[in-house]
Amino acid sequence: MKLENMKSTSLLLWSGVSVLGLVLLAGAGSDEVRTFHGEIADSQCALNVHSLTRSHQEMLKSKSMGGNSSACVLYCIKYLGGEFVLSTKKNVYHLQNPELVQDFAGTKVRLTGMLDEKTNTIHVVKVESDQ
Repeated sequence: MKLENMKSTSLLLWSGVSVLGLVLLAGAGSDEVRTFHGEIADSQCALNVHSLTRSHQEMLKSKSMGGNSSACVLYCIKYLGGEFVLSTKKNVYHLQNPELVQDFAGTKVRLTGMLDEKTNTIHVVKVESDQ
């Protein structure tokens, strides 16, 4: 009788582990790769920390942050605590692996990645110029 109880307990345990594994896999499968279009910007300008227009316009007029969008982005990240973001007409997305986008600072891009809607963060898979 003990052997039967051990077999039942073991079977129940493995069934539970299998169901949990399927639930986790189903959740992981919901991450769909999407394509986004926008500008690689810095969080300072894109989130209106020191900009009124979600752009680099004010900073470029002052000439204190460089002479173009790329210089402004890199300045804000290096000296003002900003981070790379993707700025679109309607949204600003945080980027999970910014090392993939740093060469595109201040430029329009086509970015491929998976969006975590809860945190508004894109896990970047691929980025290329969209100009």
